[in-house]
Amino acid sequence: MKAPAPPSRSLADLRDLTPARVGLGRSGASLPTDALLSFTMDHARARDAVHAPFDVAGITAGLTGLGLAPVEVSSQARSRRDYLRRPDLGRVLDPASVPSLKERGIAACRCAIVIGDGLSPTAVNVHAVELLRSLVPRLGADQIEVGAVIVASGARVALGDEIGDLVGARMLVMLIGERPGLSAPDSLGAYLTFAPRIGLTDAERNCVSNIHGAGLSYEEAAFRISWLVREGLARQITGVALKDESGGGSSQNALPGCDKSAT
Repeated sequence: MKAPAPPSRSLADLRDLTPARVGLGRSGASLPTDALLSFTMDHARARDAVHAPFDVAGITAGLTGLGLAPVEVSSQARSRRDYLRRPDLGRVLDPASVPSLKERGIAACRCAIVIGDGLSPTAVNVHAVELLRSLVPRLGADQIEVGAVIVASGARVALGDEIGDLVGARMLVMLIGERPGLSAPDSLGAYLTFAPRIGLTDAERNCVSNIHGAGLSYEEAAFRISWLVREGLARQITGVALKDESGGGSSQNALPGCDKSAT
Protein backbone atom coordinates (compact mmCIF):
# COMPACT_ATOMS: atom_id res chain seq x y z
CA MET A 1 0.00 0.00 0.00
CA LYS A 2 1.30 3.38 -0.97
CA ALA A 3 2.05 5.82 1.85
CA PRO A 4 -0.07 8.96 1.71
CA ALA A 5 1.68 11.94 0.23
CA PRO A 6 2.80 14.54 2.79
CA PRO A 7 0.63 17.62 2.94
CA SER A 8 1.78 20.36 0.63
CA ARG A 9 3.32 23.42 2.25
CA SER A 10 3.45 26.96 0.99
CA LEU A 11 5.57 30.01 1.69
CA ALA A 12 2.63 31.35 3.68
CA ASP A 13 2.95 28.36 6.04
CA LEU A 14 6.66 29.08 6.48
CA ARG A 15 6.00 32.75 7.20
CA ASP A 16 3.72 31.69 10.05
CA LEU A 17 6.63 29.82 11.67
CA THR A 18 9.34 32.49 11.55
CA PRO A 19 9.76 36.25 11.82
CA ALA A 20 12.42 36.02 9.08
CA ARG A 21 11.69 37.67 5.74
CA VAL A 22 10.58 34.79 3.55
CA GLY A 23 8.87 34.94 0.17
CA LEU A 24 8.49 38.69 0.07
CA GLY A 25 7.55 38.68 -3.60
CA ARG A 26 8.45 41.41 -6.04
CA SER A 27 7.02 44.26 -8.01
CA GLY A 28 8.93 44.41 -11.25
CA ALA A 29 12.59 44.36 -10.23
CA SER A 30 11.86 45.68 -6.71
CA LEU A 31 10.26 44.63 -3.46
CA PRO A 32 6.54 45.19 -3.00
CA THR A 33 5.76 48.44 -1.21
CA ASP A 34 4.45 46.71 1.94
CA ALA A 35 7.62 44.60 2.29
CA LEU A 36 9.86 47.63 1.75
CA LEU A 37 7.97 49.73 4.30
CA SER A 38 8.10 46.89 6.83
CA PHE A 39 11.86 46.52 6.35
CA THR A 40 12.36 50.27 6.71
CA MET A 41 10.31 50.35 9.92
CA ASP A 42 12.20 47.42 11.49
CA HIS A 43 15.54 48.96 10.50
CA ALA A 44 14.50 52.24 12.16
CA ARG A 45 13.48 50.37 15.33
CA ALA A 46 16.85 48.63 15.45
CA ARG A 47 18.69 51.96 15.08
CA ASP A 48 16.49 53.54 17.75
CA ALA A 49 17.27 50.65 20.12
CA VAL A 50 21.03 51.21 19.72
CA HIS A 51 20.75 54.94 20.47
CA ALA A 52 18.03 54.78 23.15
CA PRO A 53 18.91 56.35 26.52
CA PHE A 54 19.78 53.93 29.32
CA ASP A 55 17.15 54.31 32.05
CA VAL A 56 19.49 53.98 35.03
CA ALA A 57 17.03 55.68 37.42
CA GLY A 58 14.15 53.41 36.41
CA ILE A 59 16.24 50.25 36.62
CA THR A 60 17.66 51.28 39.99
CA ALA A 61 14.16 51.95 41.32
CA GLY A 62 12.97 48.57 40.04
CA LEU A 63 15.90 46.76 41.66
CA THR A 64 15.28 48.55 44.94
CA GLY A 65 11.67 47.37 44.75
CA LEU A 66 13.00 43.79 44.58
CA GLY A 67 14.95 44.35 47.79
CA LEU A 68 18.28 44.74 46.02
CA ALA A 69 20.75 47.59 46.61
CA PRO A 70 22.37 48.45 43.25
CA VAL A 71 25.63 50.32 42.78
CA GLU A 72 25.96 52.59 39.73
CA VAL A 73 29.19 52.58 37.72
CA SER A 74 30.26 53.50 34.20
CA SER A 75 32.88 52.50 31.67
CA GLN A 76 35.43 54.82 30.09
CA ALA A 77 33.08 55.42 27.15
CA ARG A 78 31.94 58.97 27.95
CA SER A 79 29.21 59.13 25.32
CA ARG A 80 27.20 56.84 23.08
CA ARG A 81 29.35 57.98 20.18
CA ASP A 82 32.50 56.91 22.04
CA TYR A 83 30.85 53.62 22.98
CA LEU A 84 30.06 52.73 19.37
CA ARG A 85 33.35 53.96 17.87
CA ARG A 86 35.66 52.68 20.63
CA PRO A 87 34.55 49.25 21.89
CA ASP A 88 37.72 49.03 24.01
CA LEU A 89 36.52 51.90 26.22
CA GLY A 90 33.38 49.98 27.10
CA ARG A 91 35.45 47.13 28.51
CA VAL A 92 37.25 49.21 31.16
CA LEU A 93 35.80 50.89 34.23
CA ASP A 94 35.95 54.64 34.58
CA PRO A 95 38.58 55.38 37.29
CA ALA A 96 35.95 57.15 39.42
CA SER A 97 33.86 53.97 39.55
CA VAL A 98 36.58 51.83 41.11
CA PRO A 99 36.59 53.55 44.53
CA SER A 100 32.79 53.81 44.43
CA LEU A 101 32.61 50.02 44.38
CA LYS A 102 35.20 49.64 47.12
CA GLU A 103 33.59 52.31 49.31
CA ARG A 104 30.33 50.37 49.38
CA GLY A 105 32.21 47.67 51.25
CA ILE A 106 30.83 44.84 49.15
CA ALA A 107 32.13 41.58 50.58
CA ALA A 108 33.31 38.69 48.46
CA CYS A 109 30.26 36.79 47.24
CA ARG A 110 29.28 33.64 45.40
CA CYS A 111 27.24 35.51 42.79
CA ALA A 112 27.14 39.09 41.54
CA ILE A 113 24.87 40.55 38.87
CA VAL A 114 25.81 43.36 36.48
CA ILE A 115 23.18 45.10 34.36
CA GLY A 116 24.73 46.88 31.38
CA ASP A 117 23.18 48.81 28.51
CA GLY A 118 25.11 47.07 25.72
CA LEU A 119 24.00 47.54 22.13
CA SER A 120 20.29 47.74 23.00
CA PRO A 121 19.51 49.85 26.06
CA THR A 122 15.87 49.35 25.07
CA ALA A 123 16.13 45.64 25.84
CA VAL A 124 17.65 46.28 29.26
CA ASN A 125 15.12 48.98 30.14
CA VAL A 126 12.24 46.63 29.33
CA HIS A 127 13.43 43.20 30.46
CA ALA A 128 16.23 43.31 33.06
CA VAL A 129 14.20 43.97 36.22
CA GLU A 130 11.44 41.54 35.21
CA LEU A 131 13.99 38.81 34.52
CA LEU A 132 15.55 39.34 37.94
CA ARG A 133 12.07 39.12 39.48
CA SER A 134 12.08 35.49 38.30
CA LEU A 135 15.80 34.76 38.69
CA VAL A 136 16.57 35.95 42.23
CA PRO A 137 14.04 33.59 43.93
CA ARG A 138 15.38 30.67 41.88
CA LEU A 139 18.93 31.42 43.01
CA GLY A 140 17.67 31.74 46.58
CA ALA A 141 16.04 28.31 46.35
CA ASP A 142 19.50 26.95 45.49
CA GLN A 143 20.94 28.85 48.49
CA ILE A 144 22.88 31.17 46.20
CA GLU A 145 22.72 34.69 47.53
CA VAL A 146 23.19 37.64 45.20
CA GLY A 147 25.93 39.54 47.00
CA ALA A 148 26.22 42.54 44.68
CA VAL A 149 24.10 44.17 41.98
CA ILE A 150 25.77 46.75 39.73
CA VAL A 151 24.19 48.95 37.05
CA ALA A 152 26.87 49.77 34.47
CA SER A 153 26.55 52.47 31.80
CA GLY A 154 28.48 52.23 28.54
CA ALA A 155 29.08 48.55 29.15
CA ARG A 156 30.54 45.85 26.97
CA VAL A 157 30.43 42.23 28.15
CA ALA A 158 34.07 42.21 29.26
CA LEU A 159 33.42 45.09 31.67
CA GLY A 160 31.90 42.47 33.95
CA ASP A 161 35.28 40.80 34.33
CA GLU A 162 36.81 43.83 36.03
CA ILE A 163 33.69 44.45 38.12
CA GLY A 164 33.45 40.82 39.20
CA ASP A 165 37.10 40.77 40.21
CA LEU A 166 36.71 43.97 42.26
CA VAL A 167 33.71 42.68 44.21
CA GLY A 168 35.19 39.22 44.69
CA ALA A 169 32.44 37.33 42.85
CA ARG A 170 32.87 33.61 42.28
CA MET A 171 30.20 33.78 39.57
CA LEU A 172 29.20 36.82 37.55
CA VAL A 173 25.91 37.14 35.68
CA MET A 174 25.85 40.02 33.23
CA LEU A 175 22.53 41.10 31.71
CA ILE A 176 23.12 43.21 28.62
CA GLY A 177 21.32 44.41 25.51
CA GLU A 178 22.08 42.25 22.48
CA ARG A 179 22.84 43.58 19.03
CA PRO A 180 19.41 44.59 17.63
CA GLY A 181 18.08 42.56 14.75
CA LEU A 182 15.39 43.43 12.26
CA SER A 183 12.95 41.08 14.02
CA ALA A 184 14.06 41.68 17.63
CA PRO A 185 15.36 45.14 18.57
CA ASP A 186 14.84 44.48 22.29
CA SER A 187 16.62 41.16 22.89
CA LEU A 188 18.38 40.70 26.25
CA GLY A 189 21.34 38.40 26.80
CA ALA A 190 22.82 36.93 29.99
CA TYR A 191 26.55 36.14 30.14
CA LEU A 192 27.87 33.92 32.94
CA THR A 193 31.53 33.87 33.96
CA PHE A 194 33.14 31.82 36.72
CA ALA A 195 35.98 33.55 38.61
CA PRO A 196 35.80 36.74 36.52
CA ARG A 197 39.03 38.65 35.96
CA ILE A 198 40.51 40.93 33.35
CA GLY A 199 41.78 39.11 30.26
CA LEU A 200 39.18 36.35 29.92
CA THR A 201 37.74 35.52 26.50
CA ASP A 202 34.20 34.67 25.42
CA ALA A 203 35.20 30.99 25.31
CA GLU A 204 35.14 31.13 29.12
CA ARG A 205 31.53 32.36 29.33
CA ASN A 206 28.10 30.86 28.85
CA CYS A 207 25.39 32.90 27.17
CA VAL A 208 21.61 32.68 27.44
CA SER A 209 20.28 34.77 24.58
CA ASN A 210 17.07 35.90 22.87
CA ILE A 211 15.24 36.94 26.03
CA HIS A 212 12.32 39.06 24.81
CA GLY A 213 8.57 38.97 24.23
CA ALA A 214 8.71 36.74 21.14
CA GLY A 215 11.74 34.75 22.32
CA LEU A 216 12.79 33.15 25.58
CA SER A 217 10.38 33.94 28.44
CA TYR A 218 11.54 35.31 31.79
CA GLU A 219 10.71 32.02 33.53
CA GLU A 220 12.56 29.85 31.03
CA ALA A 221 15.55 32.19 30.96
CA ALA A 222 15.66 32.28 34.78
CA PHE A 223 15.53 28.48 34.86
CA ARG A 224 18.46 28.20 32.45
CA ILE A 225 20.55 30.88 34.13
CA SER A 226 20.02 29.49 37.63
CA TRP A 227 21.00 26.01 36.42
CA LEU A 228 24.18 27.33 34.84
CA VAL A 229 25.03 29.36 37.97
CA ARG A 230 24.51 26.37 40.25
CA GLU A 231 26.44 23.93 38.07
CA GLY A 232 29.15 26.46 37.25
CA LEU A 233 29.80 27.05 40.95
CA ALA A 234 29.75 23.33 41.73
CA ARG A 235 32.12 22.43 38.87
CA GLN A 236 34.09 25.70 39.05
CA ILE A 237 33.83 26.27 35.30
CA THR A 238 31.89 28.17 32.66
CA GLY A 239 32.20 28.49 28.89
CA VAL A 240 33.06 25.68 26.49
CA ALA A 241 33.70 23.36 29.45
CA LEU A 242 30.13 23.75 30.76
CA LYS A 243 27.39 22.43 28.50
CA ASP A 244 23.81 23.45 29.21
CA GLU A 245 22.09 20.23 30.28
CA SER A 246 19.17 21.89 32.05
CA GLY A 247 16.68 20.49 29.54
CA GLY A 248 14.95 23.87 29.33
CA GLY A 249 13.96 24.11 25.65
CA SER A 250 16.14 24.64 22.61
CA SER A 251 19.88 24.49 23.20
CA GLN A 252 20.45 27.33 20.72
CA ASN A 253 19.44 29.82 23.40
CA ALA A 254 22.14 28.81 25.89
CA LEU A 255 25.52 28.54 24.25
CA PRO A 256 29.11 28.74 25.49
CA GLY A 257 30.91 31.69 24.02
CA CYS A 258 27.77 33.06 22.31
CA ASP A 259 28.54 36.31 20.46
CA LYS A 260 25.32 38.24 19.94
CA SER A 261 26.01 41.14 22.20
CA ALA A 262 28.37 43.96 23.05
CA THR A 263 31.59 42.07 23.54
